[in-house]
Amino acid sequence: MAAAIYTLCALTSILCFVLLWRSWRQSGARILFWSALCFAALSVNNVLLVLDNLVFANIDLGMARLVAALIAVLLLLFGLVWEED
Repeated sequence: MAAAIYTLCALTSILCFVLLWRSWRQSGARILFWSALCFAALSVNNVLLVLDNLVFANIDLGMARLVAALIAVLLLLFGLVWEED
């Protein structure tokens, strides 16, 4: 059951990235660009979670997941600060 949930979370974050990226390409709104980059990093985080728990059970990818999550938050924070006006 956990494998299905982890996989669905990864697919959902990838879908959000794709939809945000397509919307940014159509509209050119920079906040969509930063949100898309955030979801790209969150997608990497979720894929690493799937790999960590399901594929490589004896290798700890926890630090890589934390770095991907930190990058995602920093990208969105930078985008929100940059777009303050």
